[in-house]
Amino acid sequence: MAIDLSYRRSQVRTLTNQIGCYVLCDLDQVPIYVGQSKDGIRSRVNRHLTSARSDIIANRQVDVWEIAWVWAFPVQTAQEITPLETALFHAFHPISPLMNGKVPPQNSSVPNAIPRPEQIVQVMTDAEILEKADPALRLPRQAEHYSQIVGHFLAVKNSKEIAGAIEAHYQRLSKYHRRLLGLAQDVEGDN
Repeated sequence: MAIDLSYRRSQVRTLTNQIGCYVLCDLDQVPIYVGQSKDGIRSRVNRHLTSARSDIIANRQVDVWEIAWVWAFPVQTAQEITPLETALFHAFHPISPLMNGKVPPQNSSVPNAIPRPEQIVQVMTDAEILEKADPALRLPRQAEHYSQIVGHFLAVKNSKEIAGAIEAHYQRLSKYHRRLLGLAQDVEGDN
């Protein structure tokens, strides 16, 4: 199933364009990337989803095919952005490795509790999510993406940031692999 671009565009337009942080989430609403924007959350997310001037897309860190949800965390001042991004990263990364690659250092200015997102916007239709979540479709797609990021690492940019994203992809790929194997059935005569 192709991405319903008109749905995605209309949903992205509902995002706030205040400055702040955002979280890109996969088909299961699991965070895969935490970012910040000093020129407006909507503008930044739109650049990611259209691959326009987006390092995380160019470096193969994030597969746009997987992004189904965006959580927005607007702030009032630019000084609030980095501490919030750090707090969000350190809250979500231990649960499921993020594709950020770069790990922001924790310090005392980082809030202990993270706020709830001001907006949760679904940028993929329910039908698309249902179809793409099928392990028989998702595992091959993510295996291909894993191959692309490894190739990018070996041929273009072998940075620690890309290595961190590769590790996150590998862990996610292992999860999809287990889901696919869970579909196995007993077949008569297979002993």
